[in-house]
Amino acid sequence: SFFSAVVSNLNGKSSWQKGASVHPFQREMWGISFCFAHNGDVSYFDRAKFANDEAGDCLASSNTPKTNIANRSCVKIPWIGRSIGVDDVGERPYNPIGATDSEAMFCAILNALRARFDTLPSLPVLHAAVKSLCHEIVTLDEQHEGTTILNFLLGCGPHIQFAYSWPGSREGSVVWNGLHYLVREPPFGSAHLSDCDYTINFATRTNDDDRVAVIATTPLTDDEDWVEIDKGELLMFDDGLPHVVPEECYEAELRKHGLESDAVPRAPSLEVDVRRYMLRRDFYQGAAI
Repeated sequence: SFFSAVVSNLNGKSSWQKGASVHPFQREMWGISFCFAHNGDVSYFDRAKFANDEAGDCLASSNTPKTNIANRSCVKIPWIGRSIGVDDVGERPYNPIGATDSEAMFCAILNALRARFDTLPSLPVLHAAVKSLCHEIVTLDEQHEGTTILNFLLGCGPHIQFAYSWPGSREGSVVWNGLHYLVREPPFGSAHLSDCDYTINFATRTNDDDRVAVIATTPLTDDEDWVEIDKGELLMFDDGLPHVVPEECYEAELRKHGLESDAVPRAPSLEVDVRRYMLRRDFYQGAAI
């Protein structure tokens, strides 16, 4: 089946972000394209907090990712991964080009996954790993001042997209930053936009075999049943359908929508993959594997 995704980040700031700081961010890992867009604030990945003013300290290390000459600050992003059994060995294959906490966090997630897996993880294992990393980020961020707001979309190859929400409001603001989603499928009807008087008839813009998942900070229409993603919940979307827990992700694997690459091998079987990474046996029992 054909799959496509559109990821954008529109905000109400007075000036547009430029160049390297524009969402979504993209990197190649395992011969697969990963895409990331984030709405929120995570102080743990704030460059001003983790950058080292003495560039020489990082220049002395062979694992130095890069040094910003303009302000002589060493940009070595924090390490995450202990929640999935990976300690910091100093290597940072992925590093931010810009100065946002969002891109730094994306790179940290990829660094942890790359260090953890030597074969392509199955989708249940990947779901469990990403959720553990999200919990680790929130826990680490609680050590800093400010409110943790962590809402992101993570695209993994042509089929899979993760959505995670740790909602909140910025200091001095009444705007609630979370994630809501909606699944549209036949029979398609009309929907009225929530921010202007305009109605769209999706029946004229879709086919009978289409299914579309829409994920947004706030509901985009006022006459459809949007679902707010629970705090701390990680959803995996495939073919427009949300999968809430790792064992549900087997359905996508059985549809051949798991990670595929010519550069990195897969595990011999789903069961072997799950056992290697110590997920519960009932994740795969009864899943027709």
